[in-house]
Amino acid sequence: MPTAVTAPRLAIALTVALLLAACSGQESTPAAEGEAHAVESSSAGLPEGRIAVGEQLAHAKGKATGQACVDCHGPDGNAPIDATYPKLGGQYADYIAHALVQYRKGERQHALMTPQAASLSDQDIADLAAFFASRPTQLRDLHGMN
Repeated sequence: MPTAVTAPRLAIALTVALLLAACSGQESTPAAEGEAHAVESSSAGLPEGRIAVGEQLAHAKGKATGQACVDCHGPDGNAPIDATYPKLGGQYADYIAHALVQYRKGERQHALMTPQAASLSDQDIADLAAFFASRPTQLRDLHGMN
């Protein structure tokens, strides 16, 4: 009979432990819109991204295509000129950085993005990712929510 009582207690103890572990992490506070601070990137060991520098890079014409990021993705990354181009505004910095690294390495292919990313340094990638991640988002989940 003791095992019948022990199993529910064990389940309750594990549930409480999981809840405490989930709640004990640091609070995440979103950056103020337009704030020019550094954003740490854990993607592939990249340096911290600088939002203000990323904004300058996003407006600079690339050598390979003669286009800037904002020419195709829009000023805040939310107005792509083609429906197949992603909205970058508010996207996770790690996601953007990872995609740019893949384009740079040739592991991800796109007629414009592969040559555009080829000359980007790790710092450039971190800065661009920080800038677009700091922009307001128009991204939605499967339920139409942010």
